[in-house]
Parts: sequence; structure tokens; C-alpha cells
Amino acid sequence: MQQIAARFTSFAEAGGETTMIKMSGGQALMQALLREGVDTIFGYPGGAIMPAYDALYDFRDRLRHVLVRHEQGAAHAAEGYARITGRAGVCIATSGPGATNLVTGIADANMDSVPLVCITGQVGSFLLGTDAFQEADVIGITMPITKWNYQVTKASDIPHIIAKAFDIALNGRPGPVLIDITKDAQVEMHEYAWSDHPPVRYASLRVVPERRKLAQAAELINKAKSPLLLVGHGVLIAHAENETRQLIEKTGMPVASTLLGLSAVPTAHPLYVGMLGMHGNYGPNLLTNEADLIIGCGMRFDDRVTGKLQHYASKAKIIHIDVDPAEIGKLVHVDVGICADVREALTALLPLLEQRSHLQWLEKFKHCAQIEFEKVVTHDLHPGKGMLRMGEVIDQLSEKTAGDAVVVADVGQHQMFAARYYRFKQPHSYITSGGLGTMGFALPAAMGVAVADPRRPVLAVVGDGGFQMTIQELGTIAQEKLPVKIVVLNNSFLGMVRQWQELFFEKRYSFTHMQNPDFVKIADGYGIKGEAVVSREQLDAALQRMLAYPGPYLLNITVEEEANVFPMVPAGAGVHEVRLE
Repeated sequence: MQQIAARFTSFAEAGGETTMIKMSGGQALMQALLREGVDTIFGYPGGAIMPAYDALYDFRDRLRHVLVRHEQGAAHAAEGYARITGRAGVCIATSGPGATNLVTGIADANMDSVPLVCITGQVGSFLLGTDAFQEADVIGITMPITKWNYQVTKASDIPHIIAKAFDIALNGRPGPVLIDITKDAQVEMHEYAWSDHPPVRYASLRVVPERRKLAQAAELINKAKSPLLLVGHGVLIAHAENETRQLIEKTGMPVASTLLGLSAVPTAHPLYVGMLGMHGNYGPNLLTNEADLIIGCGMRFDDRVTGKLQHYASKAKIIHIDVDPAEIGKLVHVDVGICADVREALTALLPLLEQRSHLQWLEKFKHCAQIEFEKVVTHDLHPGKGMLRMGEVIDQLSEKTAGDAVVVADVGQHQMFAARYYRFKQPHSYITSGGLGTMGFALPAAMGVAVADPRRPVLAVVGDGGFQMTIQELGTIAQEKLPVKIVVLNNSFLGMVRQWQELFFEKRYSFTHMQNPDFVKIADGYGIKGEAVVSREQLDAALQRMLAYPGPYLLNITVEEEANVFPMVPAGAGVHEVRLE
């Protein structure tokens, strides 16, 4: 097999002329991954995928394999890799429970438009449908949560199916695909042609923004008196950060961000007015219903942004720019819908826009920000006494990293505090689970980020609940020597659920209190350095030690148990009903 790997390297260097060579399906899989530029695989071996792993042994000098401790961790790590690089993350698992353990990560990637290529082993084709050992219908299971899935039963199909998988995952609106390969297809020998890699992409159809709709959008923007730009994850996916900045600076309009759009615009930009949504900033939520024009770029107008739809943007015309035509008009009435890549659409739109300013409109956001500062921010960041609060921890992290770290947040109160108080300077700096809200996401996703970009500090901000869902990935972090800094904001509660129970269920804390283990001891058991922080006086020095340490490090920070995240738009309420307490 090593000879096969070496011979393919020489063929590639020779210029890619058609050459036939006999190899197994497992070997063809590895070669196909290399031809797609894959350098890292996150996975866990097992019986039905073992032939592929045997082939991988001879490609280990060119394909880095990260052995996770649970297949869910493989999917989330691949998500982290994809989010930071813009390339498709690759994960691999065996059949049955291995494949089903990937499902949560696949569903998460599907909701958040993250390109993944998930490869699973399957029982032999002659056993399909017989309830064989570790057989599961992964094609049927994942059909609703993938852009495409396919079961390979012949080795000769592997090259073009893998090529198609990457094309579908990356083109248009990105997302996950799954390729299920039977064990006999991995073992079968076949004639592999170097030219089997298709020269024409399967899903490369380019949607050009319509000139008529661009003109309509420009007319609305040029006439608007109180416009508001909303940026979502699609801006980051399209690398349209520069075009977004040009748009707001030319028109003078304020810009707000969805949770997944954070870091598309630097927090310190004078036209940035904060985050939208249930726990977003006061101004963007309240003033949505005073805007006369809303421009949504690469975002879905999901329920966490709109609140009750009947009361959303009641005075505004709406322009929606998105690469997925299914999203335009799905939830809100759209006056101008532009189906295109966000970067391409903004590039075409910019010359049509007039130089303007909206100083009086911006003053309203500043006034709201002042109210929020006095009623919420001061208490979160400078409580002065009592137990530590999550907000002040994030504030100090932001200051000590100069806003340049990649913050990978889990799901819960800590996620919202990180979103609110970390001051992002560069794009792709906030990675979290948005649409699915997957607890346990952060630790494995942070591994993927650290593998993909070792130059930037990676902060995994987790709660004590979500941390324990994937805590076993400490083993992967230790084995791979990944310098992930893990900040556990420990309030001994499932904090976000407890907050809802306090506000809407008369403080009936039904099974949300947690008796937690000693996280520092657990980290030490994996060979990861850590320490506990229980007071405000300890925090500064502990953060400095963690950030200065060259390897992985865990801080278990005890924070106030019954602190709440405000502002808050209650479920079922309109965005104008945002609460500050």
C-alpha cells in the first residue's frame, strides 16, 4: 500500500495524465480525499470502517488523523475546522452506533450552514437490510439533515462520489453531506484512473444578482431615513466583511449582527450597534420597529431574531440578500429579495448607493446603549462585591487577549455573555452552535479550530452542564497537545433553563441544579494543567497564567449561581418588548 501511495504522488507531479492502477476502495477513498485538498480527518475506527483505516495507515504522512473520544466529537471538531478555514471538515466513523453518534453534529452543521463531508462504514452490501451486527440505516436517518447523502456499494464509485460530496458541501449554501461505504466496497480491488476526478464541478451553478432587484434595493437604501443592516453567518461564509464595511461607511447606516454573524464587523466600529436576538442588545431589538428599512444579509430572520412575527419590523420595508432562495420570504414579507452570494451582491450594489449619513438615527442607538449600560452592563462587568459574574470574566478575557482570540462558546448563559462582552476585532472570531443550540459543542469544536489555525489563541468558553456532555474530549486535546484554553463558568446549574424557570415558572427549579465533580482533578487526570478560581481577587492572575501557558489549560471559575442574562426578549413576545430586568 505504501508503494501505491508513493506512485500516486509521482503521478500527480507528472502532470495528471490518465494512469490506471489497481487498488482497494479504502485506498481510493484516501486518494480521493487528498485530491480534494484534505489534510485532516477527525474520526474513530470500528469494524465496518476498518479497511478504510487500514488504507489510512499508509497515508498518515499526508493525512492527519485526530482520534476523538466519541463520534459526536468528530463531527463538532470537523465543524470547528470548517468554520475557521472555510473548507469542508471531514469526519469518519464506523457503522451502527458510530454513525448514529455523528447525527447531532451533522444536524448542527445543517442548521448553521457548515460544510462537512461525513464518511461512515457500513456492513457488507450482501447484509444490507438483514439487521446485521452494527447495521443502521444511516442514509434514512440523515436524509433530513444533510444536503445530500449516498451509499457506495462498489469501489469504482468512490472517486467521483467523494468529488461530488465536496462540491455539494461547499457550493451554494454550505452544509453537510454523508457518504456511507459498505465494507466490501472498501475491500474490493478495482482499476483506479487518475482522471476519474471530474474536471467539471457538479454544483458550480453561479446565481448572478438581478440588476433590476439591485436597482430596487439601491432606491430603497438611498431614500431611507432610518435604515438598519443586519449581518448574519452568510457574510462570514462569503468573506464579505470588507464589502459590508464599505456599505455601512458609504451609507452611514447602523449595523447589527445575529449571533452567528458576530465578528463580521469589528465591535469597536462606530456604526456597529450590537447583537440582535433574544439576548441581544437593547437598541437593535427595540429600534427594529422604528426602522423604515431593514436589510438582511446572509441571515435567516429566524425566531430568535424576530420574536413574534406579527410585531416584527412593523414600519419597515425589507431587503433580503441570501444565497438560498428558500430563505427569501420564508418567514417575513420581503419587498426586494436578492438571491446571490452576499459578497457578489454587495459588490454589485455598492456603486448604486449614494454617500449619506444618519446621525440622528444613530443617536437613538447610542441613547439605548446608555440605558443598557446603566441598567445591565455596569452590574455585569463591575458588580464590585459578591460572587464573580460571567460578564466580568469575559470582559477580562477580551482585554487580556486584545480581542484577537477565537472564542468557541458552548450553549447557555455563558454563550450569551461571551457574545455580548467579548470585543471582536477580526472575522471568524466567534464560533458557536446557533440554530440547533447543541450543548457539548464547544470543547470538540475548539479542537478543530486549534488543529486548523494554531496561530491564534483558542478559548473554549463552556458551562458546567455542556462541558460534561463532551468532557471526554480532554483526552483528545491531551493526546494531540492542542493549546486550547478551557474556561468553565461554573454556576452549578443548567443556567439558561434555570433563568427561564425563575422568570416564567415561579422559581420552580425542576432538575436544573447540578452536583459537579472537581474539574481540575479531571483535567489533571488527562495530564492537562488547571486551577480553580473562587474569588474576584484570584481572577486576574489566573487568567494571565492560563494565557501564558504554552499547552492546554483549564480554569474552573465559580460564578454567581442565580445570575440572569439581560436584555431578554421573552418567548412569544415582540422585539419591542425587550426586557432589561
